[in-house]
Amino acid sequence: MRDLVAGMRYLGKGQRWVAQHGRWWGFGLIPALIALVLYVAVLTVLALWSGDIAAWATPFADDWDEPWQGLLRGVFVGLLFAGGLMLSVLTFTAVTLLIGDPFYESLSEKVEESEGNCPPSPDRPLWQEVWIALRDSVHVLLRAAGFGILLFVLGFVPFIGQTVVPAIGFCVSGFFLAVELTSVAMQRRDIPVRERLRLLRGRKALAVGFGTPIVLLFLIPFIAVVLMPGAVAGATLLVRDLVPDEQAPEQAAGQGGAAAPYGQMAAPGAYGPPPASFPPNQGPPQAPPSPRPQSGPGSSAARPPAGW
Repeated sequence: MRDLVAGMRYLGKGQRWVAQHGRWWGFGLIPALIALVLYVAVLTVLALWSGDIAAWATPFADDWDEPWQGLLRGVFVGLLFAGGLMLSVLTFTAVTLLIGDPFYESLSEKVEESEGNCPPSPDRPLWQEVWIALRDSVHVLLRAAGFGILLFVLGFVPFIGQTVVPAIGFCVSGFFLAVELTSVAMQRRDIPVRERLRLLRGRKALAVGFGTPIVLLFLIPFIAVVLMPGAVAGATLLVRDLVPDEQAPEQAAGQGGAAAPYGQMAAPGAYGPPPASFPPNQGPPQAPPSPRPQSGPGSSAARPPAGW
């Protein structure tokens, strides 16, 4: 439950960041607007042809009496359009990130710079970055499509298909949407897509808490365009806390350990291990103490200095 709430907070943090940096919010709107026009056209075609698709997919119901034929095909049309919307939500992010890869890379990098300790981007040409993003998106979408087909079939189960399955579908969509949105910051750290999935599977509630509200909000017309820059910013902040910082150990190793504060003992091993020749729990051998000077007639202490 704590991770669910934390995921929602990252979405709020991202929106707050772009609200405080209005120029970057406008910068991030450009690819989302281009993708929106494409998806509106595709969904319009799907809505116009959904009845014909339902009749083609259910030829066995041609001889059924009403209302059973209309009920079956009406359910099919509803599920088809719901599946199209779910697929649109998932692929909208992937397509928008693909179109706007240079835009969102700059936005994510700016977020990290404002937070401090921004990792350097891999030294790769733009075409290679786009190819990696496309390959990773296809990998994620194929996995999401497998879950989508399973949920589509389960949608025909009475009662469960109309209550439980849609709720599970939104959570699954939220998880994979979180995978897509975090890809910008993960790719900067050169983390492969399989490792990204493993990291987010280890914190499923965090990923679902971040991605599911975005899925629900993206169903509202045009809201996806407005929220997309903040979603990328929030995903970047999430990655900064999810992925361990590997810079600190390297810096500590390069410095050979830090000195203890004044008045405190240094931690064992802070200045390196003792030489191998010394016995354990002992320091270097001490020189034998010099004999105490004596004040007799023959002693050097009683002898006057030369030239006296």
